[in-house]
Amino acid sequence: MRVLLVEDSAADARLVLEMTREDPASSVELVHATRLTDALRRLSFETFDAALLDLSLPDARGLEVVKRVQETATDLPIVVFSGQQDEAQALESVRSGAQDYLLKGRTDAMLLTRALRYAIERKRAELQIQHLAYHDGLTGLPNRRLFFDRLHQGLARTRRQKNLLALLFLDLDNFKVINDSLGHLAGDQLLQEVASRLSSHLRDSDTVARLGGDEFAIIMPEMANVEDVIRVATKVQWALEPPLYLYGQSHHLTASIGISLYPNDGGTPEALLRCADAAMFQAKRRGRHVYHLYSAALGHESSDRLSLCNGLRRALDADQFLLHYQPRVDARTGRILGVEALLRWRHPTCGLLPPSRFVPLAEEMGLIVPIGQWVLNTACTQAELWNRSAAGRHLRMSVNLSGREFGNKNLGKTVETTLKSTGFPPSRLELELPERGLMGDEQRTASSLRELSSLGVRLSVDDFGIGQSSLRLLKQLPIDALKIDQSFVRDVATDPYNTAIVRGIIGIAHGMGATAVAEGVETPEQAARLMGQDCDELQGFYFGMPQPAQALTALLEEAAD
Repeated sequence: MRVLLVEDSAADARLVLEMTREDPASSVELVHATRLTDALRRLSFETFDAALLDLSLPDARGLEVVKRVQETATDLPIVVFSGQQDEAQALESVRSGAQDYLLKGRTDAMLLTRALRYAIERKRAELQIQHLAYHDGLTGLPNRRLFFDRLHQGLARTRRQKNLLALLFLDLDNFKVINDSLGHLAGDQLLQEVASRLSSHLRDSDTVARLGGDEFAIIMPEMANVEDVIRVATKVQWALEPPLYLYGQSHHLTASIGISLYPNDGGTPEALLRCADAAMFQAKRRGRHVYHLYSAALGHESSDRLSLCNGLRRALDADQFLLHYQPRVDARTGRILGVEALLRWRHPTCGLLPPSRFVPLAEEMGLIVPIGQWVLNTACTQAELWNRSAAGRHLRMSVNLSGREFGNKNLGKTVETTLKSTGFPPSRLELELPERGLMGDEQRTASSLRELSSLGVRLSVDDFGIGQSSLRLLKQLPIDALKIDQSFVRDVATDPYNTAIVRGIIGIAHGMGATAVAEGVETPEQAARLMGQDCDELQGFYFGMPQPAQALTALLEEAAD
């Protein structure tokens, strides 16, 4: 091990050197720096296996030492070596990124070398889990989560530099035909080849991501003009043209490409992706194997969208919303522990609509807060009715919060008022927060969650694994459950990469003292694999479809009998 010791006390440095020499099997090469600036300079051009840090230095003190070392060498394992027996400081050091905390005067040679080796292994495991969480298991490309992170960064840079950022959305033409005729293994091989070709034909500053299925996206920052973007789109099409041989047969790849530009077509990652997606569908309609630039006209082509926007303004007053409820069961016993309230819209002409059709519109239109208040009140009222019956006693009720609802400063008061008016016990209400909603202003997030937690309600992170949450931040928040996104659950029984990600998320949840919940469970094989990985609770079509309150009441009564 090559270890960087950052310690201003000559006596303590000698002591560490003596301890490393006491155990000849440890093979520790110690490099000593007396100031943080010296250590950071070394880290910028030298490689170390671990760092041993004192938190009281001439040019830095406390957690600032850990933070600045992490900023310079993000993958470096850190062991704090402090003279202060302070449990709070020890915990904060680990929460800030250190792998261990040792006390001077209470550490011998064996403990020191063991702590360093364990820190290296823990850091390696953390990095592996992080890589799996941010990259597509099949192609190795950035996944949707890392894609949005890179797009956020690219937009921030582009705003400062005042140039163009282009987003290309690719959908392979006729991929389903190859997948269905030759099988999924051939389809996987094709997707890997596409990923390789795209990656090799773009700049280092560009990001190629697999968003799911046969959909890819390319982020191109620092573009000079639209003509350069079109040249790249053409280059991408050329890269896919050479034939691909699968099982002795030659196949030609083509893709339909939609292009959106910042600042022309939107100022947020979500807006740019929507525009690129709309442009891609326009490319499909034009005959495929073409690219299409988004235009404002595309945003007005859909009469369905306009109809939904107009209808949403009247839906709440017209009593057109209703809730369906889906069971959540104990993974070991199969007993129903609670239900999740799922919003539906009884549209007068389109029929029963799922939230994916109208909630994003409600957020854009600023209607999600009053709709969310209706959902919370209706769900708690129904839960209290169940709570008063023998069949539904002790049942938990989960209610989803959108990012905008979570940002509402009156959320805590709304929840408190609702619980009092309905009489539903706070301990049986669980609020599901979107993972992306936790990012941004960390201080505000922590304050909001602590306010909600102080009411006695449970808090869970929904769709965990595809947002942008910081593990460092999560450890400091009063989170009671992590809900594993169904995109990982879908292939958990067949895809070793998804299996590893699910195992990692379950480990993170249990390490936080939280419950691990898998959503989207549809088969007995998925359920068995999740139970084998010590997942606590399961939810999905395999255990029950979302259904109206009356139907679920019958199910609860049947289970009670």
